[in-house]
Amino acid sequence: MQEPKKIVELNPPFAERKILLHACCAPCSLAILECLLQNGFEPVVFYFNPNIFPHQEYEKRKAELTRHCKELGVEFIDGDCGRDEWLAATSPYKCEPERGARCLECFKIRLCASAKKAGELGLKIFTTTLSSSRWKSFGQICAAAKFAEEKIGGAKFWDFNWKKFGLSERRAELLKSGNYYNQTYCGCEYSMRNSAPEKSV
Repeated sequence: MQEPKKIVELNPPFAERKILLHACCAPCSLAILECLLQNGFEPVVFYFNPNIFPHQEYEKRKAELTRHCKELGVEFIDGDCGRDEWLAATSPYKCEPERGARCLECFKIRLCASAKKAGELGLKIFTTTLSSSRWKSFGQICAAAKFAEEKIGGAKFWDFNWKKFGLSERRAELLKSGNYYNQTYCGCEYSMRNSAPEKSV
């Protein structure tokens, strides 16, 4: 099989080759992992998503992501859930719309956990598949990452916009060819209110 054409040249902070990739699901990881591997990186995939509801959905997304990492030979770390902390932080904003204050709090929790895990592994940078979704605010993600950097210390956030440079289109191609489960809502019970059959993250 012919190797896919490299979409973009990557230049992360510190010229590091091993990075932590916080990942929410397999579909959002497809083009990113391909791009990282094409550029000679060694991604460590970290699954920490206490927002995902119900638990069956959480496990289904984790299983699909685990399968994909195994196929690629990429290290996968299960961050477990942390559901109680997430509910405590986001429930005051349960009536907020998507991309509102609730989403910012959600991103903070997940990226703080990612920054902490990166530090534990001795990695200098971390990034996230959250920025690959057209339904999420890149500005909010970067703000949450800055909060995580200041609170945790150590690892720096790589603020690369993973939906640009043809990566969204490549994601769609890989999703179709790989027959991966593609969810129709962000993950939390609050976002289910605004989900529609045709919407995917």
